[in-house]
Amino acid sequence: MPTAPNLPLVQVRGLTLTVPSAAGPVNILRGVDLDIGANEAVALVGPSGSGKTSLLMLLAGLERATSGQVLLDGQDVTAMNEDALARLRRQSVGIVFQAFHLIPTMTALENVAVPLELAGRADAADRAMAALQSVGLGHRLTHLPGQLSGGEQQRVALARAFAPEPKLLLADEPTGNLDQATGAQVIDLLFALRSRIGGTLLLITHDPRLAERCDRLAFMADGRVTEATPV
Repeated sequence: MPTAPNLPLVQVRGLTLTVPSAAGPVNILRGVDLDIGANEAVALVGPSGSGKTSLLMLLAGLERATSGQVLLDGQDVTAMNEDALARLRRQSVGIVFQAFHLIPTMTALENVAVPLELAGRADAADRAMAALQSVGLGHRLTHLPGQLSGGEQQRVALARAFAPEPKLLLADEPTGNLDQATGAQVIDLLFALRSRIGGTLLLITHDPRLAERCDRLAFMADGRVTEATPV
């Protein structure tokens, strides 16, 4: 059931994550509350170890919360089984990591098209080709990741994330493995693509200049969102 127009696209309530360790349980998230509006861009900032990446993984259904709730467009992500989570990611969530996570034996075109095929898109190849052209890689369709530069690989990852036109894009330090100039180009592309297709963005970053390009800052510390303010 889609979210009512007056409700946020993402609603996080009392989210906790506790993992075992040799020294005893470790509380990574300690009761996160956060709302993200439809078509809003939020920068998630805070010190290393504060729980930012763990929160992103829970929003994407890539990790299981210990307690609490995540609603995405009215759907309870925390209650979904693995098959439902996989469908959600294919249809509604795009993810860009610091590491590119491309399949090394697949071409750029295949890396973008295969997730679309798994989602049942009849136009997967055409959509993938258009997505790669939109990030300036129309001439690199048949190249393997090992034949691409780091910046080109991250542009393939961007094309893969945006090709399904997701409702929610999650980006975790997307320029962390790139030099400053290449990183700036990737970020310009990210915001240009988001402007073109719309959608909600949650961006983890340590770069204050990048955070300022978002609509709002959410600050994390000690496993909680402590404050969320307009840029």
